[in-house]
Amino acid sequence: MYAVVKIAGQQFKVEKNQTLFVPHQQGNAGDKVEFTEVLLTDNDGKLSIGDAVKIKIQAEIVDHIKGDKVIAFKHKRRKGFRKKLGHRIHYTKIKVTEIA
Repeated sequence: MYAVVKIAGQQFKVEKNQTLFVPHQQGNAGDKVEFTEVLLTDNDGKLSIGDAVKIKIQAEIVDHIKGDKVIAFKHKRRKGFRKKLGHRIHYTKIKVTEIA
């Protein structure tokens, strides 16, 4: 069984016992989170889409991490203008415990 769930504006295909990285979620490691915005479920070939879906995704926060550094370099030729900016996106590692 798998489901497509919307988390922080992004869609993820999840299965039971799967770990994935999602945009930063509130909570500490070990906390339980629940996602109710499920868009699609597939239960052994039986699809449920839209309002017919009555399933919630339960997951556990494993860790908070930062992604790779993204560098934005701005430069104007012949002016001597250079600006180097960088940032790292925060992610939350979760483990799906139950699709019910």
